Amino acid sequence: MNFDFSEEQSMLRDSVAKYVQDDYDWETRKAIAASDGGMSPNNWQTFAELGWLSVPFEEQYGGFGGGPVDVMVMMEEFGKGLVLEPYLATVVLFGGLLQKGSNDALKEALIPSIIDGSCLGAFAYLERQSRHEMSDVLTTVAADGDDRIINGEKVVVFNATNAGQFIVSARASGNQSDKDGLSLFVVPADAEGLELVPYRLMDGQVVANVRFNNVRVPASNAVCAEGEAWDLINDVTQDAILAVSAEALGIMGQLNSKTVEYTKTREQFGVKISIFQALQHRMVETFMAYEQTKSLLYRAVCDFEADKPEKRESLLALKIMIDKAGKLIYSEAIQMHGGMGITDELDIGHYAKRLMMIGTAFGDAMHHLTEFTEVRYAS
Repeated sequence: MNFDFSEEQSMLRDSVAKYVQDDYDWETRKAIAASDGGMSPNNWQTFAELGWLSVPFEEQYGGFGGGPVDVMVMMEEFGKGLVLEPYLATVVLFGGLLQKGSNDALKEALIPSIIDGSCLGAFAYLERQSRHEMSDVLTTVAADGDDRIINGEKVVVFNATNAGQFIVSARASGNQSDKDGLSLFVVPADAEGLELVPYRLMDGQVVANVRFNNVRVPASNAVCAEGEAWDLINDVTQDAILAVSAEALGIMGQLNSKTVEYTKTREQFGVKISIFQALQHRMVETFMAYEQTKSLLYRAVCDFEADKPEKRESLLALKIMIDKAGKLIYSEAIQMHGGMGITDELDIGHYAKRLMMIGTAFGDAMHHLTEFTEVRYAS
């Protein structure tokens, strides 16, 4: 199988890598993380001007028409720079739901504005009781003539404080955890009855709990057929897992390279610690963990591009590996850097925190291992 990137994909990767290297240094990133919104609007407009926001969208809406590989090469470079701008929240999740939904009017109204950088979006799906089960939804939607009334609360909504539009999952019928009966609606951020409770996660991301108190939206704001949103949610979530896995791979690579370089400068007993065979063995283990993760990522992306029957199994295995390899790599990086490895002043601890958050995104390793076992050994 040919794993070489196309010329366009190589150019895309190189453009993001150059931007991260030249314009997204550690001090710049720390300043952005400390800002109220946790992102830079100027950077976001730069992303739009460089065409990055158009990558996964269809050409009829002004997009590039890219696929999982194109998103992967970008997200890996974003991971290397710990980029805070909400590409995952706005482009992959919010934009992905719009593009794969069935509401052409919403696509025509919103996708071009995502591409030009004027629309920031968020996907509100997680609830307090749901943990990693995305079908566990207590937020309700009820019909009122040509309108729909939404009541409930979503938690840990990424990019909520910057979003101009939300896509909200709500239950139109069925029991709490049923996959049937779920709907998706676009809700403007300034809708009456919508309240935000923002807070900051340990990796620097600003998120919010979003409360919907009799929020009224037109029925025409449904992203897909009402009560039939589960397949769409599951499909786009899989795209998001591929994206954050690529981001995690970029972080792992940076941790490995920074740790190797540090061992060549740190001295113990008058010699560089890089000569100690025990540490060399440990660095080989982290390198192998990185390479195994990379192989699983490539396999999963190829399976999704080819729409293979085993693509779900590959994705689950990848997410399990991200958690396992991530813990090994960031633990060794912190230990070899010593106490300063967990300080706010050094980037090592921040890479580690982001890997921890990715490990729990869309389900932790145990959640995916349970499903993997069910899929692999299903009769």
